[in-house]
Amino acid sequence: MNNVLTAEKIMMNAKVASKEEGIRLAGELLVKGGHVSAAYIDKMQEREVLATTYIGSGVAIPHGTNEAKQEILSTGISIVQVPDGVDFGEGNTAYLLIGIAAIGDEHLEVLSNIAVICSEEENVTRAVQAKTPEEIMALFAEGE
Repeated sequence: MNNVLTAEKIMMNAKVASKEEGIRLAGELLVKGGHVSAAYIDKMQEREVLATTYIGSGVAIPHGTNEAKQEILSTGISIVQVPDGVDFGEGNTAYLLIGIAAIGDEHLEVLSNIAVICSEEENVTRAVQAKTPEEIMALFAEGE
């Protein structure tokens, strides 16, 4: 799972006005990382309209629809840290947006690592309060 998460794909202290903006930021980081084409961002927005990607504990995991598979170049995740939170609807506020793009079935491994880490509320708090991308990377490395 090398290069799945790198410091360049972590945005610290983002000020996000809407979940659409947050999803776009997470997608742009995946594009910059060479994991997806720009068209994948639209598929991430479509996916959010179909069903929320908010998973609880202040975490959302925006990702593309099944039709977005051809836009994925390699497996990767991006993280947008939103200390002030962003409204994900139905009273849910996300403080951590974890963008996901995965080849084939690799998303299952990526999702299970994220679920293990984010199931512990103190881990989410540590990630939201982290001061550097390296602190977040270390937290996610612990979950692998």
